[in-house]
Amino acid sequence: MNRKLIGIDIGGTKTSIVLGQTASSKLQILEDIRFTTNKAEETIRQIISTIWKVLRTHELQAEDISGIGISCGGPLNSKTGFIQSPPNLPGWDNIPIVEKIKNEFNIATGLQNDANACALAEWKFGAGQGTDNMIFLTFGTGLGAGLILNGALYSGTNDNAGEIGHIRLTDFGPVGYGKSGSFEGFCSGGGITQLGQSLLKEKAQMGIIYTWCPPEELNTLTTLKIAEAALQGDELAKEVFRISGTKLGQGLSILIDVLNPELIVMGGIYTRCRTLLESYMLDALGKEALPQARKACRILPSQLGEDIGSYAALSVAANLLND
Repeated sequence: MNRKLIGIDIGGTKTSIVLGQTASSKLQILEDIRFTTNKAEETIRQIISTIWKVLRTHELQAEDISGIGISCGGPLNSKTGFIQSPPNLPGWDNIPIVEKIKNEFNIATGLQNDANACALAEWKFGAGQGTDNMIFLTFGTGLGAGLILNGALYSGTNDNAGEIGHIRLTDFGPVGYGKSGSFEGFCSGGGITQLGQSLLKEKAQMGIIYTWCPPEELNTLTTLKIAEAALQGDELAKEVFRISGTKLGQGLSILIDVLNPELIVMGGIYTRCRTLLESYMLDALGKEALPQARKACRILPSQLGEDIGSYAALSVAANLLND
């Protein structure tokens, strides 16, 4: 039986409204409309008007939709349906997003943080199909995890499960999640950029200048630029990914030892820079993780790729059908 779903993916810069269709283990995106995320009330009005537009375009009524799923950066409360002041959404303070959407369309509506939503997507429709214990890592602007444990999403007592980016790996290092030397500090876009800037500054003070990032461009350095230099063989850029990949393996070993998953799926930067990170990650895992637990765990890149945000929002809706 085909079921129509609506997904709402709210990001710091853009919001997506997605119409999807699910049948068995397959999820098809029928339409994906994106617009700039603004203040809460303005964005919610645009979300509602865009959903009505999508329904009219596809000659659907509200009652033809089986569920609406909302994916958004945390903190949030998935039980009450409130978005609670995410750092990437200034002014979105205690917004009852589920109530507003449900009252407008009278359709079952669910809310999850983006890492949990992505975990649901990969578990049901991506690399994690058929698993019971799976971890998804965002590895993008920040680092968070969604946990599938014993065949169900685990979000913790107050939706704070999976905040692995806050784990401190060293006493000193790049800052992520408000903590120097954190897992996010070493394994995120912002953290990799900090590593690159630090190494380049060291070299510049010794009179060594790199043409791919001269001192006047240091403040605009990006992970993409470092990756491009590394792929072209630059040793300093490769060192940045050696450090990040090693810390990635050390962080994953903690998850493997504590949760004993059968699969870890990583998106974002890992998917795009796998060749630069994987060997260092695997070497660290071999040194740090419990051998039996490590042997039981596969590690894969996201199967849903750059569209995972859209699939994630739809997967929150699909998950409502199973609750």
